[in-house]
Amino acid sequence: MSLVVRLSLVRGDFAREIAFATDAARVALVGPSGCGKTSTLLAIAGLERPAAGRIVVGGRVLFDSHAGIDLPPRERRLGVLFQDGRLFPHLTVAGNLGYAGAAPAGVTAMAEALGVAPLLSRWPRHLSGGEARRVALGRALLAHGGKPAALLLDEPLAHLDPERSAALLALIDRAAADLPLLYVTHDVAEARSLRLEVEAVR
Repeated sequence: MSLVVRLSLVRGDFAREIAFATDAARVALVGPSGCGKTSTLLAIAGLERPAAGRIVVGGRVLFDSHAGIDLPPRERRLGVLFQDGRLFPHLTVAGNLGYAGAAPAGVTAMAEALGVAPLLSRWPRHLSGGEARRVALGRALLAHGGKPAALLLDEPLAHLDPERSAALLALIDRAAADLPLLYVTHDVAEARSLRLEVEAVR
């Protein structure tokens, strides 16, 4: 995955200039809280509009303020795992996994791969933190008919205990092995455990 990001991020008193470029297939944005990592991920996903800049993923221009290009999120074809999961409370686990149009067989296969098959009829409010994060990961992997162009993960281990963190890291490594990956974290060791190229954000 080639990734070119040059952004001016402005929101209230927050203002940052973010710029990096890489040809690595698996990339980590690493930096302290409040430095703009999540805003950068959301801008790439099309969920937050930069004040100016340019975003190119895999040679495809997603945003270019000078050229007037700003593809809507659905056309960017990216799977996103939010830091807080953001499961739909009115949908069961099966409904959340299949939300983006995945076939029932794909939902079942993903649930089995992530170890949540027994939970398909359960509501999000009855899931543990680790279970909810697995379902959110599955929903991201099943985005766009199960064929996202890349996967964007925003601090997927946040608020998980060490045992659940290790289990989820192993799942991410296995489930996203063939997908371009952008991973937001404040932990360099976490990024290196997934063999990610590190881009520092300050």
